[in-house]
Amino acid sequence: MVTVGVLALQGAFREHLTVLGSLGVETRRVTRPEHLPGLDGIVLPGGESSAMVRLAAPTGLFGRLGEEIRGGLPTFGTCAGLILLADRLTDDSLAGFDRLGGLDVTVARNAYGRQRESFVAPLTIAGMTPDFDGTFIRAPQIVETGSVEVLATHHGRPVLVRQGTVWGASFHPELGPDTRLHAEFVRGLGHDD
Repeated sequence: MVTVGVLALQGAFREHLTVLGSLGVETRRVTRPEHLPGLDGIVLPGGESSAMVRLAAPTGLFGRLGEEIRGGLPTFGTCAGLILLADRLTDDSLAGFDRLGGLDVTVARNAYGRQRESFVAPLTIAGMTPDFDGTFIRAPQIVETGSVEVLATHHGRPVLVRQGTVWGASFHPELGPDTRLHAEFVRGLGHDD
């Protein structure tokens, strides 16, 4: 049985737990370093990245999780999770706090606008038909890519990238009825049940 952790400090972690559960995946809420052993993968949800780094700081969670990611732990970051995984940000709003890194991208926080400017857009994702409806809520924008594979774009900007076993999405795949993106991430965990 595959066990996927979901960072449960703040944000849309419940929705990710629900989607993963619907796929028959065993899940674990992750709030402290001691929740990491035995995971086959982890999902970093959307939410408020500045709140997440502040909540994680006293426990040392991100230092330990960053080591696990660099050691090969498959990781899927959505929205705020993408911000935490980005090697570079366009501002210093999270300066002084541990972030995770793992994606060779530069990200601008909240670049798709305010809450009232949220939208849903059809996305053509490599190897997936039909299109996937991506929900963008105060979404970060990938403004520069390095050695990542771009899996989907919106108006010419990358919105879904992968580097090895680390995935990052500007949008919220957990907020719609389509579970294909989660299923694809789980398929890549290397277990044949």
